[in-house]
Amino acid sequence: MDSNARSSQACSSLLDWSQYGLELKALQLPTVEAMMDAVDPLSCSLILIGMGNPDFGMELCERIRRISRVPIILLGGRGDFPLMRRALALQVSDCILHPVQARDLHDSLKALTNRLGLTAGPAADDGASGEHGVPAAEPIIETVKQYVEQELHHNITLKKISALLHFNCAYLGQKFKCHVHMSFNEYLLQQRMEKAKALLENTDMRIYEIARRVGYTEIDWFYKNFKAYTGASANEYRKQLIDSA
Repeated sequence: MDSNARSSQACSSLLDWSQYGLELKALQLPTVEAMMDAVDPLSCSLILIGMGNPDFGMELCERIRRISRVPIILLGGRGDFPLMRRALALQVSDCILHPVQARDLHDSLKALTNRLGLTAGPAADDGASGEHGVPAAEPIIETVKQYVEQELHHNITLKKISALLHFNCAYLGQKFKCHVHMSFNEYLLQQRMEKAKALLENTDMRIYEIARRVGYTEIDWFYKNFKAYTGASANEYRKQLIDSA
């Protein structure tokens, strides 16, 4: 089931669905009611919903969840935090963000194999499940990353994010490290420092303004972390950029 014709056509050609024990039925209908009339969720093993129109896609997802717990994969969304939070609340199995790649879709289907009782499908070249053999990134991980990106200028803690998403903090921390291969705090520091570097390179903002932009209220703490991360103070880093220009 799809709210976007191009998503359906692309999805049909990405994989040989028969090798996963699935027969893909792609639909593009103008209303959610028409979608629900055309397909009975109770008879489906898996539902894919294109997110070309996020409001349409989420309404369709909500309607399905009223009557069925069938696994749902959302395809082609942009991953904004409010939408991802709604998707998590509806217990979607995965959200594959735009652009949808065959490898990501294969990994998602492989992760669902045991639950669906399907064949695993063909193995992807070069390790489809990732360099370290973990499953494709789960919706919760993408949501956490999106939250960090949007709220980088504020105080961010995993405890706060866990409360917003109704997750156990310790469990979310373990899951995040499993998929990202670093702790949440390490990831947060990386994102703040990389953003600070970009601002030093591309703007004339003062150091204290940059520190605030990346979430530091204490300038000394920003200076300490920046030097530990880059090997140079913020002023030295900017001077090096000027000298090399």
